[in-house]
Amino acid sequence: MKSIFLNLSIAIRSLCGHRLRTALAVLGVFLGTSSLIVVYNISESLSEKTKLETESLGKNLIIVTSGLVRRVGPSQRLLSTATTLKIEDSEALRQYSYLVRDAAPSANKPFPVRYGSKTLLGINIVGTSGNFPDIRSFYPERGRFFSKEDEKTLQRVAVLGSAVSRELFGDEDPIGRYIYIYRVPMRIIGVMEPKGVDISGMDQDNQIFIPLSTYMRRFVNIDYINTIYVQARTEQSIAPLKSEIGAILRARHGKEDFTVIDMKEVTALKSQAMGIVSVLGKISSAVSFTIGAIGILSIMILIVNERRLEIGIRRAIGARKKDIALQFLIESSGIALTGGVLGAVMGFLISISIFRFGSLPFSISILGILLSTIISISVGIVAGIYPAKRATSIEPVHIMRG
Repeated sequence: MKSIFLNLSIAIRSLCGHRLRTALAVLGVFLGTSSLIVVYNISESLSEKTKLETESLGKNLIIVTSGLVRRVGPSQRLLSTATTLKIEDSEALRQYSYLVRDAAPSANKPFPVRYGSKTLLGINIVGTSGNFPDIRSFYPERGRFFSKEDEKTLQRVAVLGSAVSRELFGDEDPIGRYIYIYRVPMRIIGVMEPKGVDISGMDQDNQIFIPLSTYMRRFVNIDYINTIYVQARTEQSIAPLKSEIGAILRARHGKEDFTVIDMKEVTALKSQAMGIVSVLGKISSAVSFTIGAIGILSIMILIVNERRLEIGIRRAIGARKKDIALQFLIESSGIALTGGVLGAVMGFLISISIFRFGSLPFSISILGILLSTIISISVGIVAGIYPAKRATSIEPVHIMRG
């Protein structure tokens, strides 16, 4: 232990005596560590954000849409449209599949909305059933959602998205007031909680919800829908339920003119895109660590050449080869560890800034910390092996003759 402390004090004096050279050697490891920690922290934060966005769409949610939609690369392409998806299909899914906890038929179309002198164009009007909030985990913040009785009697009632409420009424309470959707007067009975943009890019706050029967009879005069939101009983039953939904609807329609979307597929696609960014970040970290290792190696070789006399004298007065090797391994590891510590601090500060300004969940990757620490120490040891071996090959007699 005494020998280690002696070597450590010698290493500190040596490195402090050449500060600029030491700083340049530290720089590569510093950049590698900071970028690696940022990559891991941001990756975990984005994964957490994707998970939260998926859960915000609804627990164990499967979406059935009319027409065939196929995924082409990172986007989706509508291959065909259909008018065969009906309210009865939603009831059939509840009746014929035990794996279905609940289902909500839905249809939507943009309409102009007017209140007094204010007019909003292209507001998404969603006709759906009263169980929509439970399936989508999307509830009224004020007032109430419409009931089954409202649906049966074709009531002209509406529940506003928070953004629509803010644009039309500001800070005023809209409950009980009337708005015009297209030319139909609708009484406001509730305002939905703020939800933001979902994983598909839809602004959920810029919508108005009305009873599906009212929507179909008074606004579009059709007997078909374009979406069914299905809630599976458990997360494990999502995959088998997806197959059952396909079989039931094919039997009812006589062909496949619908698309069944599992939210996990959307999550997987987004995770794949994030994975590419993560890989690029790790590659840049690897390059930085490699540059750091080369820098440490070069500087340690230079230090060995400059301290040949010191090495010879220490060998002459009794220092063993392993003491000399340990001396230079401690110095190279010290350089790498210093870069690792400073890089970790910088990585945390950068991550926190990104979390704050990017509105991302706060997440610190333990794996990133451990991996960057191990790599930093390994870089120091590996870069110091050759200079240490070279130092031990110096013979005291040759130095004394010189």
